[in-house]
Amino acid sequence: MKVDMIEILKDLNFTEYEAKTYLALLEKSPLSGYAISLHSGVPRSKIYEVLGGLVERGEVMVSHENPALYTPLPPNELINLKKCKAETSFEVAEDALEQYSYVALNRENIWNITGYEPILNRTKEAIKQATGRILLEIWNEDVEKISEELEAAAKRGVEILIVSYGNLVLDFAQVYQHDASEEITNEYGGRWIVLSVDDREVVAGIVSLGEDSRAAWTMHPGLVMPITEVIIHDLYIYEILKKHRDTLESSFGPNLIKLRNRFKSGPSGYSVAAKLGLIK
Repeated sequence: MKVDMIEILKDLNFTEYEAKTYLALLEKSPLSGYAISLHSGVPRSKIYEVLGGLVERGEVMVSHENPALYTPLPPNELINLKKCKAETSFEVAEDALEQYSYVALNRENIWNITGYEPILNRTKEAIKQATGRILLEIWNEDVEKISEELEAAAKRGVEILIVSYGNLVLDFAQVYQHDASEEITNEYGGRWIVLSVDDREVVAGIVSLGEDSRAAWTMHPGLVMPITEVIIHDLYIYEILKKHRDTLESSFGPNLIKLRNRFKSGPSGYSVAAKLGLIK
């Protein structure tokens, strides 16, 4: 049976003109563009465009003389090049499709998570998905549980900004210590975690109630946007205090405690912490 080399090369994503050009060069090379056109049957008006594509893909090599001469990549090297490109394309497609499916499946849902360990496990998985930026509010005693995932994300080039409750030092993240950490801890008697990944996915909830800890995980834009803005707002406050602390504290007390006291309870005086069951 006669082997149709043009069709074989077309199966390797060559156009018909590219296949004719490559085969002409296998038969005789190096050749000028004009000579390749004569030997391959590719029109002179098209040959340099065809050669440019083959050179750009690394399937044909060109000399820097006048006129330029062309020679083909040896068949075994061509096949290895095609295999490597195909494998890379499959890997990229697999990752992209998995991510697309992950987002599409969860975009409209709000999932409830119960228990300290399940909440942290969900947090870890969200961090593993990060590609651009992680915003996080967390207490010192909880961050060590997810530090491995955070560091791995930083090594991938992900920007990590953390609002910490307590004196936290991480060399792979930008850490902003909340000025009212002690007051908040005393006021609530509990801890929470708020995570935003790539402004696309959030985990937020109370983590200090053991098996009764509660959190929500979602990609719903109606929650992702405001929760992300809550963390960004705290970063604003940190930067404003750093620049204008004396002026602000003269009006609102140390660490703006007068503002906290003003808004920490509702009209009835019943505190948010009590409503959440963090204090009795």
